[in-house]
Amino acid sequence: MSKIKAVVSLGHEALGYTTLEQMDAVKVTARALADLIEADYQLTITHSNGPQVSMIHKAMTELRRVYIDYTPAPMCVCSAMSQGYVGYDIQNSLRAELLSRGISKPVSTILTQVTVDPYDDAFYEPTKAIGRYMSAEDAETEIKKGNYVREDKGKGFKRIVAAPKPIDIVEIETIRTLVAADQEVIACGGGGIPVIEQKGALKGASAVIEKDAIAGKLASDLKSDELIILTGVDYVYRNFGKDDQTPIEKMDISTARELIKAGEFEAGTMLPKIEAAIEYLTNVPDGKVLITSMKCIKEAVKGRAGTVITA
Repeated sequence: MSKIKAVVSLGHEALGYTTLEQMDAVKVTARALADLIEADYQLTITHSNGPQVSMIHKAMTELRRVYIDYTPAPMCVCSAMSQGYVGYDIQNSLRAELLSRGISKPVSTILTQVTVDPYDDAFYEPTKAIGRYMSAEDAETEIKKGNYVREDKGKGFKRIVAAPKPIDIVEIETIRTLVAADQEVIACGGGGIPVIEQKGALKGASAVIEKDAIAGKLASDLKSDELIILTGVDYVYRNFGKDDQTPIEKMDISTARELIKAGEFEAGTMLPKIEAAIEYLTNVPDGKVLITSMKCIKEAVKGRAGTVITA
């Protein structure tokens, strides 16, 4: 029997929020991923990077404040740095976990760029907060540089960046080659490094890409058998957070669209996951999406937990 090819999307819970938390969290994550590999899955893994890229951006900005000769790192560079160190921790932890189970398999991280449209509406209405809280004076400096800021009452100002839609995964052929060779691949971390194509060259964009959006795109491009989205809840729920919340065990994309219209899914949390599922299943109608938590994944792949979405 051939292996099940799956894209696995990891949320914040899989990585923690600091470097020390991450080192511990990825060991737990590696066990869950190894369980899938033992269940005959071949994995292409993508992950969030919100706390990580924000930490790097803050550190590089503060370095510039202390040492005036240093140049602040642009968002695209911060994204690349976060991809590298998160991928490093995941691949080493997964490799060690597999070896402890007597499984010798290559695990590699691909530094991945993703093209975006410079005229995407997101650039005119940025929504993603990054970095530290700033004073009004520092916020004014950012505005003069052409950046967006937002004030959180009582806390200060934060820089806001765009979250445009992904167009193309630049290194997709490299990823396909490794997948075809039955390797475990980590790619498109943090949504990928957003770049704009200009006269054949790629220029980094001051933006971030939603990791759920790129997970749907990656699964579509690879024609994966499954898209597995690991998050902080065991199921997708109706009336989430209310006294009458109920788990949804199965639904198709028609039902998913109806629930979106009804406002069932919160923007920034479950909504982008459902949108990614629809994107993938529209392009791969024979595929399957599984949304569940890390602790339930072993039972979920057996059909005993989690929400399954099909075309």
